[in-house]
Amino acid sequence: MKKISVVLTTKNEEKNIGKLLESLKNQEEPYEILVVDSESTDKTKYIVKKYSEKNKNIKLLIHPGTRAESMNYGIKQATGDAISFIGGDDIADKDWIKEIRYGLKNADIVVGDHISRGEEQVRNIENVKLFHKGVNISYPGTNTTYKKEILDKLGGFDPWFSSAEDLEINLRAVEEGYKIIENKKAKIYYRPKGTAIGFLKQSFWYGYGRKLIGLKHGRVWEKHSMKDVLITQTSLFGLVRLLIGFLGYIYCVITIRKYPTKK
Repeated sequence: MKKISVVLTTKNEEKNIGKLLESLKNQEEPYEILVVDSESTDKTKYIVKKYSEKNKNIKLLIHPGTRAESMNYGIKQATGDAISFIGGDDIADKDWIKEIRYGLKNADIVVGDHISRGEEQVRNIENVKLFHKGVNISYPGTNTTYKKEILDKLGGFDPWFSSAEDLEINLRAVEEGYKIIENKKAKIYYRPKGTAIGFLKQSFWYGYGRKLIGLKHGRVWEKHSMKDVLITQTSLFGLVRLLIGFLGYIYCVITIRKYPTKK
């Protein structure tokens, strides 16, 4: 049985973290849960600490920084054979880790299903897919599991990325020949952005992050026609997200000229 390390980053998640840990504490053994907190100012750390006192599998780590930096810190502390990522406001299905472990028998990277806990109209918005070498790399970081040896070889997430660091590491994994599969039975339940402002901010950074990928890896969008993009965004919410995402893309073009080269 492969040991699974669940790494999640938090920042002021006192309203949600207890529900997530409840859904994780009785998963199939062996596993560990590493909560990397970015110096929350609410009761998040207190809640996690209380859970860790009752469950040996739950550990609280403190590491301020970007999401990529925090996840990399969790990866370094992990002792599992594979590492699963989940959001601080998500809820895991009771068989989540069991299904992840099953998927790892036939793949290097396992992507699970994301089920909305929000309104139907928000739930039906499909992500604009990004492909590399014919493989979909637009899977979000949450509910994605990598064998630890792969994350070590890839050097973890690129801390330069303030957005789309999950898509970027998927691209590098595909470039190196690693196999990604979906297992829809590995389910997590997520909460869409509950306000219009939250939805618009998320849309903006989606577009911004996709341009960051282009700055590092070149013209990854050149094989994606506008028709391919628009055909998945037929709802009003989808079209609004596409428009705001385009503004984020343009903002990145204006503010960031190139990917920094290492000396």
